[in-house]
Amino acid sequence: LFIGIEVDPARATARQVVDRLLARGILSKDTHGTVVRIAPPLNVPREALHWAVGEIRGAIEDVEGGGGRAAWR
Repeated sequence: LFIGIEVDPARATARQVVDRLLARGILSKDTHGTVVRIAPPLNVPREALHWAVGEIRGAIEDVEGGGGRAAWR
């Protein structure tokens, strides 16, 4: 199972998002400069999903400075 998050290169790089995710406890990999690749386990408790989505949103907001349109599409 892979999940890809495409980052708008005009707003941020995938590497910036990956670094923020690592600081928040989520391992990921930047690919092609604009995609953040995440490989979650097949069985994930609902609480862990809610936590991860919140951390991903927070990492993207950190990269963007907390305001404006999202860097991801």
